[in-house]
Amino acid sequence: MAKVLLIDDDVELTSLLSEYLVEEGFEAKAVHDGRSGIEEILSQHYDIVVLDIMMPRMNGIEVLQRIRKTSEIPVLMLTARGDNIDRITGLNLGADDYVSKPCTPDELVARLRAILRRSQRAAADGASSALKSGALVLYPGSRSAEWRDRPLELTGAEFSILEVLIRNCGQLVSKHDMSKRAFGQPLTAFDRRIDVHISSIRQKLGQREDGQSWIRTVRGQGYQLVTDS
Repeated sequence: MAKVLLIDDDVELTSLLSEYLVEEGFEAKAVHDGRSGIEEILSQHYDIVVLDIMMPRMNGIEVLQRIRKTSEIPVLMLTARGDNIDRITGLNLGADDYVSKPCTPDELVARLRAILRRSQRAAADGASSALKSGALVLYPGSRSAEWRDRPLELTGAEFSILEVLIRNCGQLVSKHDMSKRAFGQPLTAFDRRIDVHISSIRQKLGQREDGQSWIRTVRGQGYQLVTDS
């Protein structure tokens, strides 16, 4: 039974979502400000966090920054519809996914289950089954990576995308396939999360000797991890 922490100042909404989550087989607890959310994560065990961006005093972006200093717990953001800046900022800071408010309980549960499935699948793979391409090494079991013999710091979503690319090294992966394999859901219209994550991964890997990226873009088709080291 997965344990969910809801951090949102909307008491009525969190009450509704908590009831629905319990009906769907989750354990759920809600807190209504960022500081209380951080204290819960530091003192109790949770499997996943649902974090609202728009909160008074300490907003969700600040909470996410504090969480990522000490924990890799999966985080699903609740964002205002159409607020791309907050979405991109959250993803870059290590959020695993986002849902636009207002959202239906069904959609929230589907996103939570997709994130948890990815985490469980990675744990089942085992830390010893390394994936390698040149100087890049991924360990699915521990969700850790190395680049040129040094630790490579990745968010959960970045790891999922890079895992898809390294498993298909040298092959073109479309955005639609990437979304299904990395996030367990189809790509939606105007969804830029993959582009944001790819941009962040490129910055972390740096450039090749010829000045090109290690992740090649084929306009209108998808992405390809370059195989040479």
